[in-house]
Amino acid sequence: MNKRILGLALPNIITNITVPLLGMVDMVIVGHLSADHIGAIAIGAQIFNLIYWNFGFLRMGTSGFTAQAYGAKNFDETVRIFTRAIVIALAVASALLLLQWPISRLSLLIFQSSPHVLQLALTYFFVRIWAAPATLGLYAIKGWFIGMQNSRIPMWIAIFLNTVNILCSLIFVLVFHWDIRGVALGTVIAQYSGLALGLFFLLREMRRIKPLTTFNGDFHSLLRQSLHWKELRRFFKVNGDIFLRTVCLATVFTFITAASGRISPQILAIDALLMQFFTLFSYIMDGFAYAGESLVGRYIGARDSGSLRLSVKLLLLWGLILTALFTVLYALGGQWFLQLFSDEPEVINGAIPYMFWTLIIPVCGFAAFLFDGIFVGATASRTMRNSMFIASAIFFLVYFGLKQVASINGILSPQTWNNILWTAFMAYLALRGILQALYLNKSVYKQIE
Repeated sequence: MNKRILGLALPNIITNITVPLLGMVDMVIVGHLSADHIGAIAIGAQIFNLIYWNFGFLRMGTSGFTAQAYGAKNFDETVRIFTRAIVIALAVASALLLLQWPISRLSLLIFQSSPHVLQLALTYFFVRIWAAPATLGLYAIKGWFIGMQNSRIPMWIAIFLNTVNILCSLIFVLVFHWDIRGVALGTVIAQYSGLALGLFFLLREMRRIKPLTTFNGDFHSLLRQSLHWKELRRFFKVNGDIFLRTVCLATVFTFITAASGRISPQILAIDALLMQFFTLFSYIMDGFAYAGESLVGRYIGARDSGSLRLSVKLLLLWGLILTALFTVLYALGGQWFLQLFSDEPEVINGAIPYMFWTLIIPVCGFAAFLFDGIFVGATASRTMRNSMFIASAIFFLVYFGLKQVASINGILSPQTWNNILWTAFMAYLALRGILQALYLNKSVYKQIE
């Protein structure tokens, strides 16, 4: 089982680590321009997190449903699941392009910073938004391949996409001097390049499994079956819960960025750097979470209780090992990471008093990531939703409660305020994992017992 877990997890880790590496390269590029550019990238990236996280069900729901169909050897259903996901992805992307102006205005109401930082962030937004069809289409493609127990294809797509992105960003910024617009344009070009490669792999895989299906080339019939109301209702029932769960996730992370900006532009830049530590850990841990999606869905579809329990147990063991490794890594190399991200002495020196939070991130966060993968594979979306509701409520209670106490006692300095923000964030991460652990038996194991 460990071999199977690693066979799925390692390509996913390579896939995922290219994402924070890309973000880090973007941060390095703009970090050597000015602190305002760091803050603008943080706000611009958070706007797209707020948008795209809300449609994360296009990946998560697709992988869970596909893995269960794969485990049941129902390959007709795997084709219908992808068709359903890609049609919905393109419909959502079209709506985002039409609504880009109101989205930008709403973003200005959410995020607060200096006028120059906000203007840079909007410049980034209006270029990158044109990647929406490719970005959401890739969600569906990635989720489908993960469900089909193939994590190598998403890995190759991600490596290619992010290589294109890094090269384009470097050329556009350092050679053509297109500033933050060049970073955004690099992302757009890379997303469509990745989509083209993803469609190539998808068509090849469809040809491979065609003998195992009844599909005869009638795309009209395939669309009609895939978009049948009964199937759409089941799709949206599960993914509606994932959507609400992700709205909470996006709300918390958006609030963190917005709150950092309210404290000061310097704190916004500092927290943007510190969140890179969280991002790196999360994408490594998500490699095992995606393996959980594949295996848990497969074993539930195959009605294999023994393998299901063993896979969950070993996934959690790997999570503990990675937690220990990252805690040591951040303790020994944290300051070096800061200097890699920026050469602004004011930002680096300002971040040092908060570095202890990077040591707490792995301990509080590992279970949340792994249980998300396990519950996605089980399509146990209601439990995911309810756990996120509670954890998000606790985040805001801790933040506003401690802030009020500090204010009453006259100790609400910028440093205290930022430590309160990070305290609330750690409570939120820890509670997500604890709550899902409590519901593991009822929501996952009981499905096939």
